[in-house]
Amino acid sequence: MSKRSVWLRKLERLLPGEMELAPGVLEKYSGDKWFATHKPEAVALPRNTASVSRILKFANEHGIPVTPRGAAHGYVGGCVPMQGGIALSLERMDRILEINRRDFAAVVQPFVNTETFQREVERRGLFYPPDPASRASNSLGGNIATNAGGPRCLKYGVTRDYVLGLEVVLANGSITRLGGRTHKNKTGFDLHRLFVGSEGLLGVITEATLKLLPLPPFRANLAAGFPSMATAVEALQSIFSAGFLPCALELADEFTLAAAARRTGSRRLLGCGAHLICELDGQEKSVRGEIRELERIIRGSKPSFVDRGLGAAACETVWKIRREFSYALRDTGLTKLNEDVVVPRSKLAGLFRFAAQMQKRHGLQLACFGHAGDGNIHVNVMVDMNREGASKQSEACLDDLFQWVIASGGAITGEHGVGLAKKRWWPMAVSAEAQALHLTVKNALDPNGILNPGKFLDSNLKK
Repeated sequence: MSKRSVWLRKLERLLPGEMELAPGVLEKYSGDKWFATHKPEAVALPRNTASVSRILKFANEHGIPVTPRGAAHGYVGGCVPMQGGIALSLERMDRILEINRRDFAAVVQPFVNTETFQREVERRGLFYPPDPASRASNSLGGNIATNAGGPRCLKYGVTRDYVLGLEVVLANGSITRLGGRTHKNKTGFDLHRLFVGSEGLLGVITEATLKLLPLPPFRANLAAGFPSMATAVEALQSIFSAGFLPCALELADEFTLAAAARRTGSRRLLGCGAHLICELDGQEKSVRGEIRELERIIRGSKPSFVDRGLGAAACETVWKIRREFSYALRDTGLTKLNEDVVVPRSKLAGLFRFAAQMQKRHGLQLACFGHAGDGNIHVNVMVDMNREGASKQSEACLDDLFQWVIASGGAITGEHGVGLAKKRWWPMAVSAEAQALHLTVKNALDPNGILNPGKFLDSNLKK
């Protein structure tokens, strides 16, 4: 038995009922929605913050890697325990501790399901806007660790904009509370935001205080089909030029729509060259008036059709189909490499043109859809991995994609994070000075490098 195994057996005795070492359990916690897996040597299932603290203190003293995980619904291998050790699952910490209508704030444990939380908040006339497409399956702690977005982030911002305070356990086991529950706070650095999007590399989030808004009383949307992506982008630009800021503006290309039509049976999507969803929310009278004006603007770009949805139920019918896009692409039988790139809005049409060029250059199908209003498009490289040379072919395609995005002033990830999937392109995407600064922060908070090792930061590179 290895020295690490001896230590893990000791930890199991210290935390009865909270440590699992059975082989079958280890397999379950070896990966997420990406392609890589690696079995941990133990799974920790703490019931509270004190247990998380004991686990990290013990692991830090004995040099045992710890990989935090939420619902494991990420797309970049962020919670794969690449160096074994402990997979620390927060699934038992799943309570909504408070929803306060007067403070417009909520306190939650990390494994609270995003969609469940939103329903509970809305029952009280409040609103938590961040809405990742997979919200029915993911957790708020995971959303915070990746700074998740979603369609509504165009108007309302991403997860970081709703995190008022955090309870975090650091690598050495110390427990710290950062931020608070006020909607403004300038008492020192915004340290709680340092942990938003940190991908489990700096600490383990055990509680979050979240900002809430008043629930908009009415929603309306338009779903429009276009003969080409160029005309759809023209319509999108016209919406902004007219002074509108919708809560969501989504685009999808022809290949995505054909796959979605097969999965959902939606005849409207058949034959569409592009599809635009535009949603407004607010007071009913003003939204009804504005949606008519938006329809007039969109019709100026000669759409094939425009469907209007008035009210929450009608809007959700449109979004139900939109949330099937990713699953529809998987139905094709091809491997879907989902790249959540972001470009400045002015480069949006150029991104779609470049994607079409890459299809011809690399002989691969690309499917593009996503949050076009803020330039965040999911460029899905569709690959037949059974074909000889497919892996090299797809990597060459991704090299070209990320180089073009960076040269255009964009970013290689807008929602999913770097994790393992984008580790290869991290040095290309971030300057040497910024890399050094990341390492400085990492080494200050986790000097022994136990937290989520093997990802895009290599903490043993001391600076």
